[in-house]
Amino acid sequence: MYDYIGIVVLLPFFGFIINGLLGSKIKSEKIIGTIGSATVGIAFLLASGIFLQMLSIPTENRSQIVKLFTWLQTGNFSVDFAYQVDQLSIVMTLVVTGVGFLIHVYAIGYMHGDRGFFRFFAYLNLFIFMMLNLVLADNFLLMFLGWEGVGLCSYLLIGFWYEKNFEKGTTNDAAMKAFVVNRIGDFGFLIAMFLIFVNFGSLRFESVFPRAMAFTIGDTAIFWIALLLFVAATGKSAQIPLYVWLPDAMAGPTPVSALIHAATMVTAGVYVVARASIFFALSPSVMMIVAIIGAFTAIMAASIGLVQNGIKKVLAYSTISQLGYMFLALGVGAFAAGIFHVVTHAFFKALLFLGAGAVIHAMHEEEDIQKMGGLKEHLPITYKTFFIAALAISGIPPLSGFFSKDEILWKVFSAGYIPLWIIAALGAVLTAFYMFRLTILTFDGTPRWDRSRLHPHEAPKVMTIPLIILAFLSVVGGFIGIPHTLGGNNEIEKFLEPIFERSNIILTKATPNTTAEYLLMLFSIAIAVAGILLARYYYLKRADAIERVKEKYSKIYNILWNKYYVDEIYDAVIVKPTVKGSEKLLWKVIDVSLIDGAVNGIAKLIGIVSSYLRKIQVGLTQSYAIYFVAGIIIILAILIFQ
Repeated sequence: MYDYIGIVVLLPFFGFIINGLLGSKIKSEKIIGTIGSATVGIAFLLASGIFLQMLSIPTENRSQIVKLFTWLQTGNFSVDFAYQVDQLSIVMTLVVTGVGFLIHVYAIGYMHGDRGFFRFFAYLNLFIFMMLNLVLADNFLLMFLGWEGVGLCSYLLIGFWYEKNFEKGTTNDAAMKAFVVNRIGDFGFLIAMFLIFVNFGSLRFESVFPRAMAFTIGDTAIFWIALLLFVAATGKSAQIPLYVWLPDAMAGPTPVSALIHAATMVTAGVYVVARASIFFALSPSVMMIVAIIGAFTAIMAASIGLVQNGIKKVLAYSTISQLGYMFLALGVGAFAAGIFHVVTHAFFKALLFLGAGAVIHAMHEEEDIQKMGGLKEHLPITYKTFFIAALAISGIPPLSGFFSKDEILWKVFSAGYIPLWIIAALGAVLTAFYMFRLTILTFDGTPRWDRSRLHPHEAPKVMTIPLIILAFLSVVGGFIGIPHTLGGNNEIEKFLEPIFERSNIILTKATPNTTAEYLLMLFSIAIAVAGILLARYYYLKRADAIERVKEKYSKIYNILWNKYYVDEIYDAVIVKPTVKGSEKLLWKVIDVSLIDGAVNGIAKLIGIVSSYLRKIQVGLTQSYAIYFVAGIIIILAILIFQ
C-alpha cells in the first residue's frame, strides 16, 4: 500500500479544489462539510492501511521512497517530488489526518451558518495537504514547500473572520503577526538549506544524513545547520523568542486553534528537529541550546497561563509550554520521547480546544472564564471530556499525558540535566494548577453569567462525538509508550528506534536505574496531584484568598498578567524603530529624495536639454543651411586631423 501515499496527500487537495471552486454554488453545508471531512477521513484510512503493512514487514524494509515525478533538474542539482514513508513520517501522518478528520467533523457544527463556510473548509483541506507534504517529504526543498504552505494557511485561517475585533486589534493583525514572525524562522530554514547543499551536494534525506556521519562532533558547518534549523523551529513551534504570535492566533475560529495548535503546524518544528536529529547529535552545543530554550519556554508560558482569563488564551500558553517540553526532550537526545509527547498532546490539546469551542458556542461567543461557572450541569458531555483532557495534560496516570511527560522528565534527569529537570518539574506543577483553575472557573461553582440572557446547552452530536473520541484517545493513547519499569515495552520508542539509530550511536545513553525511575514517577504524580488540589482549594473554597495573593504579590502578578512585557519590549525595540526608520530613512530619504529625486531629476534634465535642442527646429531655411555647413566643416576637420 506504500504506493497509495500520493493519494493520501492529494485527497485533501481535491477537497480544497472542490470546495474552493464550487463551494459558493453548493448551497448545502452538509455536502461541503462532508466533502471536506471525507477527503481527510479517507486519507486517514489509507494511512492506517500503510501503517499496518509497515508493521507486517521487517524493520530494515519499512522505510521506502515513493517518487511521483522529477520536480527540478538543473545541472547536477535534482529534486524529486517524492515522499519518504517511514516510521516517523507515518506517525505524523496518522496524527495529522486522524485528529484533523475529527476537527473537520466538529467544524461542521461549529461553523454552521457562517457565510464563509465553504471557504473555511477549503482552507482546512489546503492546510492538511501542506502539512502532509511537510511530514512526508523525502528532501528539504519539498519539506520547505509544505513548511511555507502551512504558514500561508495559518495566515488565512487565523484571519478568517477578518472583520472581527479582538483585544489587540483585528484578526488581520493577529494573522499578519503570525505571518511576519514565522518569516524570521523561515529565513533560518532557507540558509540551513543552502548550507546543506553546499556541504552535501544534495537536499535528499537519504543522501544527506548518511554522509553527515563522516563529520566530526562539533564541526562548524554542522553547528550552523543545526542552529539555523532550530531557529526555524522556534518560529513554527512558538519557542522563545518567536512564540509571541501563537497567543494572538486565538483570534481565529476555535477549530483553527485545535488544528494549528494541537496536531499540525506547531509540531512542525519538533518534527524537523527530530527528522534532522543527526545534525543535532553532532552539535552538542546546539542541543544544549535546544534543551535550555525548551525548558525556559515551558516554565515561562506556564507561569503566564496562571493568570489569563480567556479560555483559549490559557490553552494557547499551555500549548507553548507543552511544546517546550517536546524541545527539552529533543535537546537531551530523547527524540522518541519528544515525538511520543507530540502524539499524546495532539489528543488532549485538540480535545481541550474543541471543548473550549463548545463552551464558547454555548455562551454566545463569551471567552472570559471569569464570566462563566456552573456550566457542568448544562454541558455534561463537554465537562466530562474536558475534565479528562485536563487530567491527561496534568500527568495523572493512566492517562496519555502521564506516560509521555513522565518519559521526558525521566530522560532529562537520567541525562544529568538536573537544573533543567527542576524547571520542568516546576512547570508540571504549574500546568496542573492552571488547567484546573481553568476547569473550575469554567464548569464548577456558582454561575457568573446572566441567566436571564444566556441559556447554555450542550453542543450538537456532530461536535460532541469528536470530543468523546478524543477523550478516549486521551485515556488510552499513552499505552503505546508504557515504559519497561511498568511492565511495558515502550512500543513507540521501539517503533521509532531505526529513525534515530545514527543519532543514538553518537549520543551517550545513561544506564537505566529502575529504583530512581520509580521514585521520579511517584514524585511526578505527587506534584501533579498537588497542583490540582491547590487549584481546587483556592478556587472552590478560598476564592477570597486569591485576591489577597494578587494584592500581596501585585508586582509579580502584573508581570505575569502583562506576559513579561515581551510584546511591549518587541514593540519598543524592534517594531517602532523599524517603522520610524522606514518612514524617515527608507521613505523620505531613499524613496522620496533618492529614487523619486533621481527620476524627477532625469526628467528635468531631459526637459532642459530638449528646450535647447528645440531651438534647432525653428522652421527657417537659413538656419538649417548654417547647421548643414557647420556639420560639413566639423566632419572635414575630423577627417583632416585624424
